[in-house]
Amino acid sequence: MNKQEIEFEIADLKSDYVRHQGDIEKLETTGHARMVEQAEERLEKMEQRLAELNKKLAEL
Repeated sequence: MNKQEIEFEIADLKSDYVRHQGDIEKLETTGHARMVEQAEERLEKMEQRLAELNKKLAEL
């Protein structure tokens, strides 16, 4: 994976992360606790992937 590909994936993940945060807020207001938990788990996975990508980018 080259620098440009890593940067593109980081930007894409950040966009998805923000969208999921908005979805979580909507789910919280409508009382869908189980769906909120699942969405928060997805956010955690995204955070882990972002950390991995940022580490790879720093190593280049």
